[in-house]
Amino acid sequence: MNFAEEEITARLQAAQTRTHTDGYARGDASAPKCAAVLVPLLRQDGEWNLLFTRRTDKVESHKGQVSFPGGACDDGETTPEQTALREAEEEIGIDPRNVRVLGRLPSMLTITSYRVTPVVGVIPWPTVFKPAQAEVARIFTMPLTWLAERSNRWEFNLLGRDHSVIVYHPFDGEILWGATARMTVDFLEILKLNREARYDREENQ
Repeated sequence: MNFAEEEITARLQAAQTRTHTDGYARGDASAPKCAAVLVPLLRQDGEWNLLFTRRTDKVESHKGQVSFPGGACDDGETTPEQTALREAEEEIGIDPRNVRVLGRLPSMLTITSYRVTPVVGVIPWPTVFKPAQAEVARIFTMPLTWLAERSNRWEFNLLGRDHSVIVYHPFDGEILWGATARMTVDFLEILKLNREARYDREENQ
């Protein structure tokens, strides 16, 4: 799983033609609100990790949930990258100049009628963060190897939803689920890491 950045970029570009509208969508999908998140990728202990935040209980929505830094587009922003980098700077103090953007994941319609575009970017590590105290309760990482292991998550269908709901087992006391888990699995599938995880288990049996 030691992908070079160039390979990750190429795989993201190859998947860019897809538009991901999953079972989270509700309401009037013809006029969704614009939003973007940064999917922060970093090298820690010799392997790729994703960085997540846990929202505080003070925010208006998704209280206490694990998420990527992000939010709604501001007036004047014309690309998801602009929104994702601005939100990451506001929420966790990452300087946009220090983020190497590799590409985008398929956009997603959420139950709150936002069309969210995840932007994958490599951030320096270690990094000193400046979390927005009103929004971010914790910043933490999860290894891609752990996230790719199918036994570490449940996938099940709910009545009225076209797409499975994903819930990860707790990792360091944190539970990854919902739209953020779906974005994570989208990334893993683009990198073909799910298949590699199953192959590794078969080899070890």
